[in-house]
Amino acid sequence: MGVKAWLSKAFAAYIHKKHQQWMQHPVEAQKAVFDHILAKAQSTDFGRDHKFASIKSHADFVKAVPVKDYEGLKSYFNRVKEGEKDVLWPGKPLYLAKTSGTTSGTKYIPITRDSISNHINGARDSLLAYIHETGKAQFLNGKLMFLSGSPVLEEVGGIKTGRLSGISNHHVPGYLRTNQMPSYDTNCIEDWETKLDKIIDETIDQPMSLISGIPPWVQMYFDKLMKRTGKQIKDIFPDFSLFVYGGVNFEPYRPKLMESIGKQIDSIELFPASEGFFAFQNEQNDKGLLLLLNSGIFYEFIPTEEYFNENPTRLTIGEVELGVNYALVVSSNAGLWGYSIGDTVKFTSLKPYKVIVSGRIKHFISAFGEHVIGEEVEKAMQRTISKHQEVELFEFTVAPYVSQNEGESYHEWLVEFARQPHDLKGFEQELNKQMQQLNTYYDDLITGNILADLKVTSLPAGTFRDYMRSQGKLGGQNKVPRLSNDRTLADGLLAVQK
Repeated sequence: MGVKAWLSKAFAAYIHKKHQQWMQHPVEAQKAVFDHILAKAQSTDFGRDHKFASIKSHADFVKAVPVKDYEGLKSYFNRVKEGEKDVLWPGKPLYLAKTSGTTSGTKYIPITRDSISNHINGARDSLLAYIHETGKAQFLNGKLMFLSGSPVLEEVGGIKTGRLSGISNHHVPGYLRTNQMPSYDTNCIEDWETKLDKIIDETIDQPMSLISGIPPWVQMYFDKLMKRTGKQIKDIFPDFSLFVYGGVNFEPYRPKLMESIGKQIDSIELFPASEGFFAFQNEQNDKGLLLLLNSGIFYEFIPTEEYFNENPTRLTIGEVELGVNYALVVSSNAGLWGYSIGDTVKFTSLKPYKVIVSGRIKHFISAFGEHVIGEEVEKAMQRTISKHQEVELFEFTVAPYVSQNEGESYHEWLVEFARQPHDLKGFEQELNKQMQQLNTYYDDLITGNILADLKVTSLPAGTFRDYMRSQGKLGGQNKVPRLSNDRTLADGLLAVQK
């Protein structure tokens, strides 16, 4: 065992013990975060505007600070971006994380000196938790691949600005820097396909042991490697033993990815965002993600059926229940206040508090009142593939098709198969059956002949890649929405084929 692997086990035990301390007192941990961030932000413009000095309880906070998304707080964010101090958090942010928003255009999320450790330690602790649980640390002696955005930073309002993954690249610990792939120069290449070819040049003969990235882009990397070598990933990288991912549900991609690898390997799911590093998988046999309750973020949870109400219920960690779909709202030492990040979660455990990401609050289909969510379409696809085991998936999305003729409207599933079903009609029927079982409103609309059975449109290989390229979102941390309530994405996908 190498020195890094040996030392990491002692460090992993130390961090595990520290996590256990707040995990045993989760409500108290969240109250400590709440009190600290409110006290520190009292003299900011936002703190004065919302009378932070008078807030003594969560009930006071709910009255003083309404839930808003980026658009609702844009006037404050714009002032931060223009270089003003003490707007949302004392001083100026250390960075601005630049991210593409579906409704607000480009978003600039502050990362402060206080909040940067949340991002860095969250990613670090996920690996240490894995080491502590499994005893496996040898991967630290191999090469570690992080498929991410460019680390090149620009300046906006005197603040270093770039993609979160690029910002994080500047904070990789020195003891891992010599293991890190690809090279800095290659990581700076903006064009994804050019960058991917260069990454393959640099990694093809290296002892890769850990690979991290969003599953569809990792799959693209694997496909190119296999095409160039004629080998499976296990034969190209015999030491590859750990896959780290986040951003999308891995399950629809798992069969194809594992077939490409050629063996089963361990994986760790993360829940990172520009707004904060929220959770990570800390046990291999539990898909729930440990919610980080002492990391500078105060969480609130809104039952999704109340989200669009004028005054929705805002629950704290001690009030949540298992299995309920909640919209996630955060306030933090990054200067976010009552901020709706757009993700929905469900708790799978309350001792400790663990979640799964169930979808996006604005990504749903309810053209006819069915309110189908991301979790349901992913689960339906996963169950259907389990009954059509020849199928391998690259990507899919779902959109409504609204007809002027009664009973002729339907949900269109636009699917790019890596391997087609033997019986596409049977696959389509099974998918519709699963959706009826998962969503009672959808079932009522089908049985009432208001909706026709769903239709699967099989897209040619490369369609999603070509569409993402046309939108300037190919590769990196960009994700395809799993479903939409209009046909913008669906029509865009169909258009790139013409």
